[in-house]
Amino acid sequence: MNIILIGFMGSGKTSTGRLLAKHLGYQFIDIDQIIEQKHGMTCAKIFAQRGEDFFRKQETTALKELHGLANSVIATGGGIILSADNRSFLKNLGTLIYLKTPPAEILKRVEHDTTRPLLPAEHKLDAINKMLSVRQPLYLAAAQIIVETCTGQPEKTAAEILRILQPVQAAAQEQR
Repeated sequence: MNIILIGFMGSGKTSTGRLLAKHLGYQFIDIDQIIEQKHGMTCAKIFAQRGEDFFRKQETTALKELHGLANSVIATGGGIILSADNRSFLKNLGTLIYLKTPPAEILKRVEHDTTRPLLPAEHKLDAINKMLSVRQPLYLAAAQIIVETCTGQPEKTAAEILRILQPVQAAAQEQR
């Protein structure tokens, strides 16, 4: 079983994902890190030098390379769900968990982070709200599980996910 974390930037996908993987004895995969390693630069630099369309294509390529993967926790980029093909592929790859975070909390987490390519220097909350107006319905439609992450504590988020997944994992064990 794969666990796939989706959600907006700053929702805690990477931090929570690492904790989940460690607890479950799964490998942890961060799609943004795959892209960065392949291109030898940060996602922000890829956006700046090659543009968002190029980045989204790299995201899809990295995602499809995960075909056949098992027993992994996967942290996705916040915009991966913009592509219908990506959403379909993700659903077939594992259990999608949306880390739902309020816009004000997202701002608090990312306002001083200069590595977020889609956030302008000014009016960040407006930009977050605008992007969420497009993305949130996609996150909600794609996710099998929704977890609120308003505490900003990945340990609590991971514990909540593990609590929710217990019956799912038990059923998977019985099928083996």
